[in-house]
Amino acid sequence: MGNIITTIDSQSNADIRLIISDRNWLETAALDQLKKTAELTGMRCAVGMPDLHPGKGQPIGAAFITQHHIYPHLVGSDIGCGMGLWLLDMPVRKVKIARWEKRLTGLDDPWEGDTETYLRRANIDPTAELIAEHLQCLGTIGGGNHFVELQAVEQIYDEAVLKAAGISHDQVVMLVHSGSRGVGQAVLRQHLERYGAAGFVSSAPEMIHYLAHHNQAVAWAVENRALIAERFCERLALDAQPILDITHNAVLPLSTTCVKALNNNDNDEGKDYWIHRKGASPTDSGLVMIPGSRGALSYLVKPKTEGVNHGLEQLALGGFSLAHGAGRKWKRSDTKGRLDRRFTPNDLTTTALGSRVICAQKALLYEEAPQAYKNIDVVIDDLVRANMIDLVAAFKPLLTYKTKRR
Repeated sequence: MGNIITTIDSQSNADIRLIISDRNWLETAALDQLKKTAELTGMRCAVGMPDLHPGKGQPIGAAFITQHHIYPHLVGSDIGCGMGLWLLDMPVRKVKIARWEKRLTGLDDPWEGDTETYLRRANIDPTAELIAEHLQCLGTIGGGNHFVELQAVEQIYDEAVLKAAGISHDQVVMLVHSGSRGVGQAVLRQHLERYGAAGFVSSAPEMIHYLAHHNQAVAWAVENRALIAERFCERLALDAQPILDITHNAVLPLSTTCVKALNNNDNDEGKDYWIHRKGASPTDSGLVMIPGSRGALSYLVKPKTEGVNHGLEQLALGGFSLAHGAGRKWKRSDTKGRLDRRFTPNDLTTTALGSRVICAQKALLYEEAPQAYKNIDVVIDDLVRANMIDLVAAFKPLLTYKTKRR
């Protein structure tokens, strides 16, 4: 099994690397964006994950490490977007998909609970700037590639780790993919209106102001996923146990330990490093769930941080990050034209794996079709071959919820 982390030659002073095999799908536009972003002042490292694909100026599925600078546009508008996983108190044998589908109503509407009290319990000020105007969005999934998916264990690779996480082979889990529901967008918009695409020098007042709002958006997104899970469980009359919550859109200071690994243990007096993740999961937050499209498996993985040649130095090559999903293969604007002659909307509500899809928006049903995404098995295999993860389990979708609102 060979290491597939490839260093790319460019005009940039930063290290540019790809974790993508020849079997994987890679658009030239995504690589061009990665190279261009690496030219920013203070950039030390730009890494494209196996799910790398073009974004609006910067690629998605990438991690960027800078020194003395942060760049809000590298995080993007959905600050705090991530994946939360819950274990449901329901064995697979008792699942009634048709019954569940009927019960999942009203989940696109604003939550009728006390949002202010809910947020204060999480130490989020509901009257804060940019928070108060989005209270009605709390507890809702949103559009695009966001979803809630009910899944069952398909294959176990490491039973001990799976058991330690509290998951048995016959239980149902719920995966929630959502973000800050407008809060992060407002934070980025405020920045762009004032500064454009310019970044901040560390400790500048403008940077401190941005980070305060950024951190609010991240906290909001975490609570949003938790409330989504609570609302779904209420509809299904189930209890849930949280397993993990991983943010894949954020900027964070890089730890001293990681800085040493990045610099091959050389002393660096600055030690002022920041990691920007845009559609990239962290390797220092425990287990990570990497979903495929709604018609493919999702994988629970353990970042490989121990063992000979598998420590922090190896993860440093990968930007201390992992893929966050399958990654798009087709543009949203192209997907319907590629599929509508082959599939009716009704065809797309049942996947090749036999799972059901709830999505009342015809355009979104096509845009998020499994065919529009890369092969998740190849994405995962790339991470395995890069010696960055150990597989824990694969999960099969049972029911994917996008929206019931037309």
